[in-house]
Amino acid sequence: MTHPAPAPAAAVDPLGLLAEGTVIPAHPLALDAGRRLDERRQRALTRYYLASGAGGVAVGVHTTQFEIREPSVGLLRPVLELAAETVEREADRPVLRIAGACGYTAQAVAEAELAAELGYDAVLLSPRVPGADEAGLLERARAVGEVLPVIGFYLQEAVGGRYLSPSFWSRLADIPSVVAVKTAPFDRYRTAEVIDAIARSDRAGDVALYTGNDDAILTDLLTPYLTGGDGGELRWFAGGLLGQWAVWTRTAVALLAEVRRARAGDHALTVDLLRRAPQLTEANAAVFDVRGAFRGCVPGVHEVLRRQGLLAGTWCLDPAEQLSPGQAEELTRVCAAHPWVTDDAFVAEHLDDWLR
Repeated sequence: MTHPAPAPAAAVDPLGLLAEGTVIPAHPLALDAGRRLDERRQRALTRYYLASGAGGVAVGVHTTQFEIREPSVGLLRPVLELAAETVEREADRPVLRIAGACGYTAQAVAEAELAAELGYDAVLLSPRVPGADEAGLLERARAVGEVLPVIGFYLQEAVGGRYLSPSFWSRLADIPSVVAVKTAPFDRYRTAEVIDAIARSDRAGDVALYTGNDDAILTDLLTPYLTGGDGGELRWFAGGLLGQWAVWTRTAVALLAEVRRARAGDHALTVDLLRRAPQLTEANAAVFDVRGAFRGCVPGVHEVLRRQGLLAGTWCLDPAEQLSPGQAEELTRVCAAHPWVTDDAFVAEHLDDWLR
């Protein structure tokens, strides 16, 4: 039987917040000109997300740069530790700490154990495992789930993802430790397929749906998915775990609040959000460097934060990872065309305190 999405109640713990739905930015990596960790600005980023009202942070994910795991870099523990400590000391409410975990089972379990040691609440499990079949990915999820709750991840193929069958998603949702799935195939067919597959799991009600489709954020959040045909269950995306929400995060928090009012029956607001949806997608295209086949995705995030003063530059661990030709100009254009997307005034007001 169908029913409108209820307004979320106050969460009593971080995993309760995950179930109810929230804004989770994918945390970037702050480097200095020598490509060393800039601890002051790394903490400032976490403070920005907390002050913006984000319900959590995802650290050690693509936006944090996978190279932090390389022995020659050695930044996985320091970066996870900085975010965890800042949340622990400065948050005055439940805040989710989500750690990315990569690699084959032994590496993913070891990274989950590190996250657990540092006080993280859940693991976002990367699907980039060369040569692994679906059965192997499920076994890896079970192993990681013995350490921390697991968030599954459907990643678009353009940045290293792969097709995963409906059977995979149903079986993943059946694993007791799986608490959410981030759906980011950047494909409407596959997005609907995942939602329907999870709905067929016996644990469907225990697995929160999170959009990772940075190209369709508002569309995902405003779409009620009727699973199982007429008379079936109505499912919504609870929130988003997004690289796009690593920038202009105060706006993201306001948007999710508006989405909830729209779902509750505000027709005029629904129409207005749908009007703004392609504008947000246009802004994301500039940030993620869609014209350049996503090559400037992480530097694009950095460039927004640099312009706001949160980062000192756009440096990445890989010197070849830079803004694409014309990307900076496109960012300037979309910010001028759609100023409501930005939160520059909010950042300017609080920047000095975050950089203390």
